[in-house]
Amino acid sequence: MSTSLHSHDIEQKLYDAATEFVKERYPQGWGGAGAVYTDAGSLLISVAPEVINDAVHLCMETGAYLEAHKLNERVTHSLCVARDDENTGFKVLTPCGICQERLFYWGGDVKAAVYDPSGQLIFKTLNELQPNHWTKAYSND
Repeated sequence: MSTSLHSHDIEQKLYDAATEFVKERYPQGWGGAGAVYTDAGSLLISVAPEVINDAVHLCMETGAYLEAHKLNERVTHSLCVARDDENTGFKVLTPCGICQERLFYWGGDVKAAVYDPSGQLIFKTLNELQPNHWTKAYSND
């Protein structure tokens, strides 16, 4: 099943869902969440687990990526948001290099939200973020 939503609508829907989730999950203090959208129309949200040993820490998006794998659905969009506390606005966090590697499983056309200092909601494909990604050495292009 393929979604009929336009990319801009998906992007805004992800942002709204993630920020509303953070407000409920973390009503006070710091809060953040990752959210992904799949080609089947699933919107999956996850948080970073709280751990006592920082060496086992995972990014906020990881749970949503794993859920997409479990459902056997292709991720098309990924977003991560955080706020410093309940009195500050949300910032979009560009996926770290490890999360970009996780997303490349679904291809270079996956769109990821990126930080913009003006607060504008911007998504770029992984190919735009990493035009020289190592997988290019193995593609038939």
